[in-house]
Amino acid sequence: MVFGILDRRRLVIIVSILLIGGFLVTSLASYFVSRQSLRHAVIDTELPLTSDNIYSEIQKDLIQPILISSVMATDTFLRNWVLDGERDESHVIQYLNDIKQRYGAFTSFFVSEQTRRYYHADSVLKTVQETEPRDEWYFRVRQMTAPYEINVDPDLANQDAMTIFINYRVLDYQDNFIGATGIGLTVNAVRGLINDYQRRFGRTVYFADQAGRIVLIGEGEAVPEQNIAQRGNLAALMPQWSRMETRSLEYDYNGKTRFLNVRFIPELGWYLLVEKDADGDLAEIRNALYVNLAICLIITILVLVATWMTVTRFQKRLDAMATTDKLTGLATRHAFDILQQQAVRDASRLAQPMAAIMVDIDHFKAINDEFGHPAGDRVLCGVANAIRASLRSSDIICRWGGDEFQVALRNCDLINAERVAETIRQTVENAGFSYEGHSIPATVSVGVAVLRASEDVQSLTGRADAALYQAKQSGRNCVRSEEAVTAG
Repeated sequence: MVFGILDRRRLVIIVSILLIGGFLVTSLASYFVSRQSLRHAVIDTELPLTSDNIYSEIQKDLIQPILISSVMATDTFLRNWVLDGERDESHVIQYLNDIKQRYGAFTSFFVSEQTRRYYHADSVLKTVQETEPRDEWYFRVRQMTAPYEINVDPDLANQDAMTIFINYRVLDYQDNFIGATGIGLTVNAVRGLINDYQRRFGRTVYFADQAGRIVLIGEGEAVPEQNIAQRGNLAALMPQWSRMETRSLEYDYNGKTRFLNVRFIPELGWYLLVEKDADGDLAEIRNALYVNLAICLIITILVLVATWMTVTRFQKRLDAMATTDKLTGLATRHAFDILQQQAVRDASRLAQPMAAIMVDIDHFKAINDEFGHPAGDRVLCGVANAIRASLRSSDIICRWGGDEFQVALRNCDLINAERVAETIRQTVENAGFSYEGHSIPATVSVGVAVLRASEDVQSLTGRADAALYQAKQSGRNCVRSEEAVTAG
C-alpha cells in the first residue's frame, strides 16, 4: 500500500512537472511573441501612421500661417505701397487687419526697412532700433538668406503674450530687401493644437529644434523637460534622427520603455516627436499572461485531482485483484501469507496460542466432471461461505489453491481449533448445494495444527497440510489434527 501511495505521488509529481512546464513554456512563448509583435506593430506601423496624420494636421494648422505670410511678402499691394513711399499708413493698417480677421491670426505685422516703422493690425506700434534687444529679430531677418524664420517671442501689441511669429522677408521687384511681414499664433493656441493631437491620437506629441531644445509641448506633465538631454537616454539617439526620413526608435524614460517616431518638419525647421508608453499595451499582454497562467493552474489542479482519483481507483482495483479471490471474495494466497505472518508474530509477542486449518473439498474433480465447471464454482463459493460463517471476525481465511482453503485462528488452542474444524465440516455437509435444479452433495476434509514455540509459517502450514492428508487417507469428510497424525 505504501509503495502504491509513493508511486501515485511520483506519478502526480511527474504529471505536475509536465503540465506546469508545458503551460509555462506555451504561455511565456505566447507572451514574448505577442510582445514582439506589439513592438513591431507600434514602431513600424502605428507610430509612423500617427506621425503622418499629425503632420497632415500640422500642414493645415501650422503651415498655413507660413503660406499666409508668404502671400503677404509677395503681395503687390504691400510692395507697391512701400515703394510709393508708405503714404497713408491707414491703408496698410487696414490691410493687416483684414489679414488678421480673414485668417483668424492672433496678430499680423509689417516692418518697413525704409522707415523702420512697425505696422500692426491696429496702428503703428513703434519704430524698431538696432539697440533695442526686443527688435533683434528684425535685424536677424534682415541679414538672413532664408525666406523666413519661425520665432517665439513676446508680442508687444498683445500685452507680451508668448507668440509664434512667422517672420517673412519682403523683397521688391529687383529682390532688394524692403521689410519683414507675417502673422503670429499664440503659444497657447499652438499648445491647444498639440493637446488636440494628443487627445485624438492618444500619443505624447511635442516639438524639438535641431539643437535638441524642446520648443513646443502640450498641457500637462508628459514632457516637463526643456531639452531632450534631460529626457532619459533620448539624447543618445539624436544622431539617428534624420532630416530626410522618419525614424522609429525606443528609449528608456523613468524606468519605462517608450516607443518614439521622429520626423523633420522642413517648413518649421523642427522635429516632430510622437511617443507612446510601451508599458500600457504591455500591461494588457502581461495581464493576459497572468490570466493564462491562472487558467493553466486551475486546469493543472483539476487534471492532477482527476489523475489522483483515477490512479487511486485503479490502484484499489489492482490491490483488490492482488489480495482478493475474484470467485469467492476470500483473500488470495499472497495476501494470506502476509496476514498469517503478522498473526504468527502477534502470537509469539503476546504468548497466545494460534492454530491453522486446511480445508479440501472431497472429490471436487468428480463434481466438475459430472455437473460442469459452473457447478463446481457454485460449490467453491458455497464452501467459502460456510467456512466464513463458522469463524470469528478476528480469524483469517483464504483460498489456498483450486479447491483448498486455509484458515488462521488467532488466540485459539487445539481443542477449540478442532471444534471450529468440525463446525466447518458439518456446515458444508449439511449445506445442500444445487445448480440448475441439480442437487450437488459436497463434503470436506479438514486438517488442524497448532503453532509451536519459535515455529515459522511454513512449518505450521506444512503440519496442517499433513493433517489434511491424513484426513483424506482416513476416508475423507473428517477432521484430523496434528496429535492424531503424530499418534498415527
